[in-house]
This record gives sequence, C-alpha cells and structure tokens, in this order.
Amino acid sequence: MMNFEYWNPTRVVFGSEQLNRLPELLDENKAQNILVAYGGGSVKQFGLFDEIMKVLQGYKVVEFGGIEPNPQYTTLMKAVELGRKEKIDFILAVGGGSVIDGVKFISGAIPYKGEPWDVLSRVEGAVFESAVPFGTVLTIPATGSEVNSGAVVSRKELNEKRTMGGPQFFPRFSFCDPKVVSTLPKRQLANGIIDAFVHTLEQYLTTEYGNLLQEREAEAILATLIDVKDVVDRPDDYRLAYNFMLSASHALNGNLRCGAVTDWVTHMIGHELTALYNIDHARTLAIIAPRLYEVQFELKLNKLAQYGKRIFGLEGEKEEIAKRAIQKTEEFFQFLGVNTKLSEYNVDTAILLDHVRDKFQERGWTELGMNGTIQWPQVEQILKNCI
Repeated sequence: MMNFEYWNPTRVVFGSEQLNRLPELLDENKAQNILVAYGGGSVKQFGLFDEIMKVLQGYKVVEFGGIEPNPQYTTLMKAVELGRKEKIDFILAVGGGSVIDGVKFISGAIPYKGEPWDVLSRVEGAVFESAVPFGTVLTIPATGSEVNSGAVVSRKELNEKRTMGGPQFFPRFSFCDPKVVSTLPKRQLANGIIDAFVHTLEQYLTTEYGNLLQEREAEAILATLIDVKDVVDRPDDYRLAYNFMLSASHALNGNLRCGAVTDWVTHMIGHELTALYNIDHARTLAIIAPRLYEVQFELKLNKLAQYGKRIFGLEGEKEEIAKRAIQKTEEFFQFLGVNTKLSEYNVDTAILLDHVRDKFQERGWTELGMNGTIQWPQVEQILKNCI
C-alpha cells in the first residue's frame, strides 16, 4: 500500500439522449470558436455529426476530419495549424481513443512555441505548459481516454509511438452514450474489450500490494468484461453496451492505480509492434500479455492464482491455477476473434528483436515493470515466445 493523490476533474455525462446538454457545458467553458475533430467519417455516416452540428448552431465551428487509428503526428500538426489560424478556444473530440488522444496533443501543441515533437521525445526543457480546453463525445469504448489525461501519438516515418500527458489534458467533459456501440463493427468491439481488459490487468496482475478495494474493483471490471463479451455479436443490446462502456471508462479513469503497484510493460512492448507492423493496439496486447505472464510467472504467481480463482473460478494447486489462468486469458482473447501469435499476422519477425532492443536502449528503458524486474533478456524472451 502506497501513498497517493487522486484528482479527476472530467465531468462524465453517461447515458442516451444527452447531447442537448452540450451548449450548457460549452458555455461553462466559455467556448466560442470550436474545432470539431473526428476520425474516418463514420460519425457522419451514422448521423452523429449532423446531430452535433445542430446542437452547435450559434457557435463558430471549424471541422477537422481524418485522424487515424494510432493518430499520426503529421496529421495532427495540420489540425494544430488550423487551430492556430482560426484562433480556436475549445476543441470537441468526436470519436474513440485515437481521436481523443490526438485532440490532447493538438490542445497542447496549439499554444506551444517550440517543436511539439520535442515534448513527445522528452527533450530536456520541452513541456506543454498550457492547453486549449477540450471535451469529448465518445464513439468507441476501449481506451478510457475520455476520462484520463494520457495520450499516445505515432510518427510512422520514424517507427515511433510516444506517450504524453499532464493535468491540463483531462477533458473538461465527456459524453458517453452506450447506443453508439450498435454502430461499431465486430473488430472494434473485440479490440475495445481487450483494451479495457489489459488496462485492468496492468494495474492488478502485478504483486500483492494490500489494496483490497482496488483489487476488488479491478476484479469487478474483469468479470464484467467477460460477462458482456456477447456485445460483439449483439451490439444493439443496451444492457451489454452500457456495462461495456462503463467498464472501459473505469478501467483507466485513474482509480485502480491509487496506492497500487502497476506494470505497463505489455503496453510498452505492444506499442513497438504497432509502430513497426501497424497491428491494432489491442491485438498487440493480446499477443504480448500471455507471454509476459509466462516469463514473469514466479514473480506474479500469487496474483495469477488469485486472478484464476476469483475471475475464472479455478481450483487446485496454486501453480496449476496460475498456469490455467494464463491459458484462460488467452482463450478469452481468441474467443473474441483475436489472434495471439505474431506468426498469424503475416509480418517480418526477423527485424523484431533488433528494432525493439534499439528503441528500448535509446529511451533508457532498462528496468521495467513492477519494481523494475523486466530487463532486456526478459523482453527478448517474451518477444521470442510471441512469434
């Protein structure tokens, strides 16, 4: 159990038929010149964009579309230039985690006087000290970006995927309507469940840290995500969609990490697979997580056994329960239609080890995970086992 400080200022407006409250919240934030940012256009296809624009009548609105999955730095910089030109004072992110992450970067880069990539690259002295305020209309439950201050930005030409964050990057508000789940394809739904599931495991499946409440909350999220897995085939079931969206938000709203030992190495390695091969983020997590738990088996034994008992109802000897818990986790990912081996993704694995080793060395990532127990030999073994 560790000391902690918790602060989450995002107002969450959860449930259906809530967008009529958008002007109220915009006025509270003194918004006048609004940049509406979105992704590939599905928000227009299903009518959400038109609904938002009707509500925004009376405001000056500039739109920016085309933010990719794993948002690209070059695309986001175009939005930064537009925001500066139009003197934007508020941004509305309409989309999933990638759009919201992109908007967090845009919000910090607009007022920044230097090269924004320096901030993502951790150049000494390069910091986003202020940000244009923003809110979100969530369309894809998965990352929890609508309720936290973190973001991930990619730069394809450098094979880089970088994280950023800070207190100024909490959304002022987030609209979360479970009905949007009915518009999503199976691939995005499966990805969303896995993303939220592994977000929870990164904060739970570590060591015995004595935070009984956080452990039970994590277990509630994991069990709920398993319970609602049929949302992949029944996305119009409001009960399933509601609990799926709520679980994804709670998985990464900051509460589970309070006083807890966390890991995040699955994400750190997974980001490299996305940067190198453009594999969906959630699918990289499904590839890495089971192999990481195997390599870290002895260190995670007690929590793996607890996880196996409480989430999958397993019985028997501790070691056997822990092994079966890893197997059950991988089977859950596979049930959702996600491959868990790199060999199933038609990629050139010959370049993998050198690429990840060089990137980790470049960043000084030498002692990772809970208590710094994962070093390069362990990362190398995890990657070999993933192939």
